[in-house]
Amino acid sequence: MYWDVKNVMPLPDYRLYVEIVDGRRGIFDVKPYLDHGVFRELRNPDYFRQVGIVFGAVTWPHQQDIAPETLLAELVPVDAGPNGALQRDKPQAARP
Repeated sequence: MYWDVKNVMPLPDYRLYVEIVDGRRGIFDVKPYLDHGVFRELRNPDYFRQVGIVFGAVTWPHQQDIAPETLLAELVPVDAGPNGALQRDKPQAARP
């Protein structure tokens, strides 16, 4: 489908870099969900980094997922890939 996720990468501060099959890409902030129900488990940084894709949806091993409608509605578009998004957010950070 047009909203299927083809790439997802965890970023600092409970954000996700997401690429959609139709070419859109952006940052999704998971922080607003971390105090609700099954999403509380995502507060564990090691678990949060286990994000993946199942049938085009952003998911975690214990079956938490982000509804495609929510993902698209709250996705903040970016022009660059995940490294560019990180550099834009934290330009003072030195990269080796």
